[in-house]
Amino acid sequence: MTRTLQLTEQLISRPSVTPDDADCQRILIARLEPLGFVCETIVSGPADFRVTNLWAKRLGVQSGLPLPIKTLVFVGHTDVVPTGPLDQWTSHPFTPTHRDGRLYGRGSSDMKTSIAAFVVALEEFIAANTDPALSIALLLTSDEEGPATDGTAVVCKLLQERGEVLDYCIVGEPTSVERTGDMIKNGRRGTLSGKWVVKGIQGHIAYPHLAENPIHALAPVLAELVSTEWDKGNTFFPATSWQVSNIHGGTGASNVIPGTVTVDFNFRFSTESTAESLKTRLHTILDRHGLKYDLSWTLGGLPFLTTPGTLVSAVQAAIRAETGIETQLSTTGGTSDGRFMAQICSQVIEFGPPNATIHKIDENLAVADIEPLKNIYRRVLENLGAL
Repeated sequence: MTRTLQLTEQLISRPSVTPDDADCQRILIARLEPLGFVCETIVSGPADFRVTNLWAKRLGVQSGLPLPIKTLVFVGHTDVVPTGPLDQWTSHPFTPTHRDGRLYGRGSSDMKTSIAAFVVALEEFIAANTDPALSIALLLTSDEEGPATDGTAVVCKLLQERGEVLDYCIVGEPTSVERTGDMIKNGRRGTLSGKWVVKGIQGHIAYPHLAENPIHALAPVLAELVSTEWDKGNTFFPATSWQVSNIHGGTGASNVIPGTVTVDFNFRFSTESTAESLKTRLHTILDRHGLKYDLSWTLGGLPFLTTPGTLVSAVQAAIRAETGIETQLSTTGGTSDGRFMAQICSQVIEFGPPNATIHKIDENLAVADIEPLKNIYRRVLENLGAL
């Protein structure tokens, strides 16, 4: 059994359902401190939702270099989503189990394998480069799968207040499709949600002149919103999408015109739009139709994009050297903690193992994908350390 697989299994065996870290970070601190990392545990959140965060950093050695030393930070989460019905799992979700060349367990793909690969890659890199001209950090949280309000976002704010400078960031999210290395994320779309309540006047359905049906008022506006082109996207992002997730209206009675109808919607937006521009355009459409309404907004995350440059090239070269794959750049998928890192680090990418089984019953990962992942992370360290 390789050291990466052994550590992965050790982490999977900890039932770290959000926000419980279940001592995963203690296990990792015990591996990092002997490597020269200064480890800081940052606890955040209310008493009934305590989040454990780890910031660990090892300073590089200047060695007379004329330029400031760069910092690479690996970012991940030790928390996992709930297991779902235990009787539907073939083996216990927190008992690492091997079947047909695959490792089963909650977190095997998302993302305890990545974290184990981070740490073993660091051990190998530092063993071979005792005084690298590269500062290295690790940021872990137990609040990524939950509301994500007391995790990476809190640590990023603290680092910003301290004036910490981060140059490169790799988030270990499972980004690959068929095999490790075939896809990395060099950005993500932003997410902006709205709860829109259209107001009418409730009344008897037989006396429509004494009521105002908000569903009827909603219909033409909804059609316009669906057909609106919010932007055209760009080389890296598809066009911004506006989608309705829920519509609630009516009292349940067949003879009552409702007084309100509620629409839940979401923008997934590219870097061609801003949250404010989308809000303004949507309000303009609603107001032009003369609707009476209330509208509340929730900004879930800003879009970010890392154009091809030092970090992307270092990761592409590492993947190519290890696997022979020419990796694909992508900005598809949902949000990640990369959205917080992008506020304090100019180059952020996400890269990890295949994601076909994440959040599913019997989550699993091919054992053959684990060592290549660790080796790619180590090669990235070597590539950036050589600059």
